[in-house]
Amino acid sequence: MPTPPNQHMVAKVLTVSDGVVAGTRTDVSGAALVEVLRSSGATVVESAVCADGAATVATELLRMSDGFAGLIVTTGGTGFSPRDETPEGTRAVIGREAPGLAEAMRAVNPLGRLSRGVAGVRGECIIVNTPGSPKGCVEQLAAVLDVLPHAVALLGQNPTDH
Repeated sequence: MPTPPNQHMVAKVLTVSDGVVAGTRTDVSGAALVEVLRSSGATVVESAVCADGAATVATELLRMSDGFAGLIVTTGGTGFSPRDETPEGTRAVIGREAPGLAEAMRAVNPLGRLSRGVAGVRGECIIVNTPGSPKGCVEQLAAVLDVLPHAVALLGQNPTDH
């Protein structure tokens, strides 16, 4: 049985958006993810923004995940636009993919099939990609939020219920 979502989990949020970096868009999706995580009992210790592009995303994910045990949720850059390279940047830094998480996230809504987001592990950190829309990122995170505290505990070799 999965660990309840209100078990303490530490999280970070990364918004991937050229527009937010340039100041021409407001980071509504990042704020929505922070709210959902806090509502679930998670402690959000950082919220950051970076430009689109695989190298930029990889650099920021490396910085955020170094020495971090917890969850990193990205929003943005998972679609089909030429600069949507969040999955590529994420794959460059994770050691193992977690396809069940990404599949469950996509299955929550028919438009989820348009998301190329991935999920995976780097050290004691789980990284999940969500779409850039406020509705899509919240829906996709909610689809897996119940199992993430358990997964983070397993990564840290902490006792779990199974």
